[in-house]
Amino acid sequence: MKEDGSQMEPARAGQPPEKGTRLFTYLILGVIVLVILGAFTLFQRRAQYHALAENTEALAIPTVAVTHPTAEVAQEDLVLPGTLMAYVESPIYARTNGYLQKWYHDIGTRVPKGELLADIDTPEVDQQLSQARADLNTAQANANLSKITATRYEDLIKTDGVSKQEVDNAVGDYAAKAATVQSFAANLRRLEELESFKHVYAPFSGVLTRRNIDIGTLINAGNGGAQQELFTLAQTDPIRVYVSVPEMYSSTVRNGLEAFLELTQYPGQRFQGKVVRTAEAIDPNSRTLLTEVDVPNKSAQLFPGGYAQVHLQVKVAASRVQVPVNALLFRAEGLRAVVVDANHKTHLRQLTIGRDYGTTLEVLQGLEPSDWIVLNPADSLDEGQDVRVKQVAQADAAGTPAPAPPSKAPSTSGTSGAKH
Repeated sequence: MKEDGSQMEPARAGQPPEKGTRLFTYLILGVIVLVILGAFTLFQRRAQYHALAENTEALAIPTVAVTHPTAEVAQEDLVLPGTLMAYVESPIYARTNGYLQKWYHDIGTRVPKGELLADIDTPEVDQQLSQARADLNTAQANANLSKITATRYEDLIKTDGVSKQEVDNAVGDYAAKAATVQSFAANLRRLEELESFKHVYAPFSGVLTRRNIDIGTLINAGNGGAQQELFTLAQTDPIRVYVSVPEMYSSTVRNGLEAFLELTQYPGQRFQGKVVRTAEAIDPNSRTLLTEVDVPNKSAQLFPGGYAQVHLQVKVAASRVQVPVNALLFRAEGLRAVVVDANHKTHLRQLTIGRDYGTTLEVLQGLEPSDWIVLNPADSLDEGQDVRVKQVAQADAAGTPAPAPPSKAPSTSGTSGAKH
């Protein structure tokens, strides 16, 4: 029995170390799990931080809409808008007071020079004319009596019948009466001229474009207001066309330069003319040269006040592009356009503007058809700034139908940002 007991004691003595080993193992495993969980959490937070930083950085880069300038069709003439005006146009006023008795021609009537247009009833002027004639007759009678008296006194002084003083008085009275006759005669001629103004004649050949009177209208002499204008007479053959030539082309415009007009109401028809004169000075407000083109109008197809496209044959060979008006950036240093390069960086380009087409502008210098320009650029955009680009079709940019821009673009994407 002792031997068996002695054999069991070593086995019992080994049990406590086995339990401690297991506990230590569990602790090690727990620490490892905690380390793994901590590392995973740290890695996850770091990934979230990097994602947030990248997202914030991407959102900090502005997104801009870009499009290409539109290349203008090559042409050998300069096309400008023009306003048709009569060669001679004049309002006709009355030179005497009265009432309109009758008018003879209405608007649209072509009248020759000297044609009777209207008659004015002038009762007051008629009475003044009668009074002036009577005054003249009285003055002439008084002058004749003074002349006879002076002649008699001059004969009597030879026989000492009158004194020298009486002779001088008689001669002086006759001279005064003669001057009075001349004064009344001049007044009579003035009233006769005024009486002749009761008949209104055309001062030149032309067409009546306005009639502001009717029978019985009170007429006042002079141009005291628009209501006093009787007629408006215009000479429309030839017809004048005024155009404003940009300063860049002013050196090519000269007297005798061939030109022609195109009007929307006469599609396919050209009205030939030529430049007759220029202002010989650049307007400092518009930076243009005022130019006059005269066009024959024997068929009376061209009306004063109309609009026409004037083609000046100046042989324009320079390449030009059009840009939408919403692509322009107004800065203190002048007009600019924002161009985006292949690296998604912005550049401010100085522009030289030509003609204004309303929704678009002609650019003479500063842009090429291959450039990408920013639409509706923000004032905060500056030189060398990183941007994200979003391509816009030219039809959407200018508001007019146009072919879509080529697919080649500086990585046009609305979601991915540029990395440098």
